Amino acid sequence: MSTAEPPKRGGLRGFFSRLASTQSEIEAQELREDVDEVGATPIVSCGGRRRFCVAGTLRTVTLRPRGGAPALEAELYDGSDVIDLVWLGRRKIAGIEPGRTVKAEGLVSMQDGRKVMFNPRYELRPGS
Repeated sequence: MSTAEPPKRGGLRGFFSRLASTQSEIEAQELREDVDEVGATPIVSCGGRRRFCVAGTLRTVTLRPRGGAPALEAELYDGSDVIDLVWLGRRKIAGIEPGRTVKAEGLVSMQDGRKVMFNPRYELRPGS
């Protein structure tokens, strides 16, 4: 039994649709497609206090102390929403840099109205 995939927008209609889209809309759509390919959950669908696997592109990476200890924070965007990835006790992680695509897994919590994943397991993805 084969499953039918939704038709891709091709031809003249697809051309005009892409032409009318902004660059950020096109990039967001490509990121959402990548999330589907790796089997991750869209960040917009992640709720607090449950484990999820997310994937996307790191927008920012900053060193921000928490409770007197270093903490590396990265904002991950997948085209639907953002989540903060926080590694406690770390000043730097090789490969964790803005523009890098990452797949991360961990417990999602809410902090100051933002989704946060502390000390996630992560995988650096190719293509960035």
